[in-house]
Amino acid sequence: MRLRCHVVLSFLVLGFVSSLQGADRPNFLWILSEDNSKHFLKLFDEHGAETPNIAKLPEQGLIFNHAFSNSPVCSVARTTLITGVYAPRLGTQYHRKIYTVSMPEGWKMFPAYLNDAGYYTSNNSKKDYNAEETPNTWNESSRKSSWRNRPDKSQPFFHMQTFTDSHESSLHFNKKVMENQKTKTDPDSVFIAPVHPDTPTFRYTYARYHDRIQTIDQKVGQLVKQLEEDGLLEETFIFYFGDHGGVLPGSKGYANERGLHVPLVVRVPEKFKHLVDTKTNTRVDGFVSFIDFGPTLIKLAGLDVPEHMDGKPFLGEGVSMKEVNARDEAFGHADRFDEKYDMVRTLRKGDLKYHRNYQSYYPDGLQNNYRYRMLAYQEWRELYHAGKLNAVQAAFFEPKAAEALYDLANDPYETVNLADDPAYAEKLITMREKLGKRVRSMPDLSIFPEPIMVKLMKQFKIDPFRKFTVDGKGFLVDLINQGDLALLPFAEAEPKLKEALKDPEPGVVYWALTACCSFGNQAVSLEKAIRSQLDSHDELVRLQATVFLSIIKAEEPQPHLMRILKEAEDPTINLKVLNNIVYLRDALGYEFNITPKDVTSQSGEVKRRLEYLVK
Repeated sequence: MRLRCHVVLSFLVLGFVSSLQGADRPNFLWILSEDNSKHFLKLFDEHGAETPNIAKLPEQGLIFNHAFSNSPVCSVARTTLITGVYAPRLGTQYHRKIYTVSMPEGWKMFPAYLNDAGYYTSNNSKKDYNAEETPNTWNESSRKSSWRNRPDKSQPFFHMQTFTDSHESSLHFNKKVMENQKTKTDPDSVFIAPVHPDTPTFRYTYARYHDRIQTIDQKVGQLVKQLEEDGLLEETFIFYFGDHGGVLPGSKGYANERGLHVPLVVRVPEKFKHLVDTKTNTRVDGFVSFIDFGPTLIKLAGLDVPEHMDGKPFLGEGVSMKEVNARDEAFGHADRFDEKYDMVRTLRKGDLKYHRNYQSYYPDGLQNNYRYRMLAYQEWRELYHAGKLNAVQAAFFEPKAAEALYDLANDPYETVNLADDPAYAEKLITMREKLGKRVRSMPDLSIFPEPIMVKLMKQFKIDPFRKFTVDGKGFLVDLINQGDLALLPFAEAEPKLKEALKDPEPGVVYWALTACCSFGNQAVSLEKAIRSQLDSHDELVRLQATVFLSIIKAEEPQPHLMRILKEAEDPTINLKVLNNIVYLRDALGYEFNITPKDVTSQSGEVKRRLEYLVK
């Protein structure tokens, strides 16, 4: 009898708490449009499309002039959103994932913290995480999910809604479609970014994307109307934003502003205006990133932000808008996208943007099968090979500098590299040091090549994060330092590279070789030392040595790379080999004879490379 009374009392207490939470806590609605940078909404850019429903939201809310995805692709960006943690710190930075990362013990995806506090959490419907979903993240996640499905209508909710109409695939049309389907937006009226050739194909592609943004706007209006019909509009914070940049050529998958700078507006409900330290219908200049979004909802819900999260709330009780507006830095990263490898890190501070291209010998235009389904991508490359592009438009298909500095106030499309400009020498060093400090202190797990990172993740599955950041931190910094030799004048880097090439640790040699590849013909004096690495027991060292010798035209790469393809038992090693085969063939003109039978270990991404190479 005593036990029964205790149970009944517990349920009454829980019911009271739930009712109290519903009355005193705001609801949250996230509306995401896929592959959408800020450049395509007139609310943010004079050349963008009219979006009246989205523009209406900040009339009782805020427009964020500087909101950023930390990565320019779906799975990495969404994993960052849901965890509040930088992806290279967690090991979730590769798209598409070959290995799903376990969240460290005690960590949760942020909706789980809301759920634990009595919120109904629902998602309609895209997840696309590179980490294992933690328990209680969603009460429901499906194409039918809605706040309307919660069993207790007084329960506070967080609902996440993704609209796919602006996804990259919407621009995978053929020539017949372009010739026969007119766009609502006049192709002659659109602004063509200076990085693109001004052709009918590009104009049609821009116009078609403007149409898609306007479709998104209509759907936003319909969803907001549902809230209004339910009498919940003035109890619900509405966030509208793009899930990363895109999707015209050279944006999605690239850590430039077109790939990272997203639109963000927040409608503030009348009932909870006291949680926002500024008047409505205001533009916020402070920088906010995806790592901040989860902590912001946790703060608005009146909860404590977990210490492991990298982000800081930009709304909520006690959050000063003066402090938010003082934030002026955003960190970005790009790694493997599908079958295409690269490693780029960026830091924006105010209007200065610093790029660190760790594998600068790779052109941005390196083949990615999914990207090149788009006619505009295909035409862009064809015009390059025909010599019909100007220097700005052609840069996409040529090697990059190891580092770049851009003044976005005067160069919003990042076309003029100021790294060699004496007037910016001091600023370059400052930005280099700031980014380097972030990469080292994070620490950035991409310094371990993906095959090594995956191997270590499997080996230390219980808590890989702790293993890397505590036990492996010093070694990781050593590897970063080797890669950064590419930033020195070669005369200064040469003796350090010579010493590194003798190191017994393969990781040190790998990054020294990567720096040599960035130097290219400047490093020809190291040919003999590098040639000796062709006999290394480490496959990745042999790979990088082969690439360098191929760049300086001192060795035919096929025999060496085919040997690795046949011997490697790890598909990620073969994927890196095939990435370099595409680079050496398409950018440097080497010939390769390859069949699927030549590749011992395969994965979906490996097959994509083979589809392109074997024709």
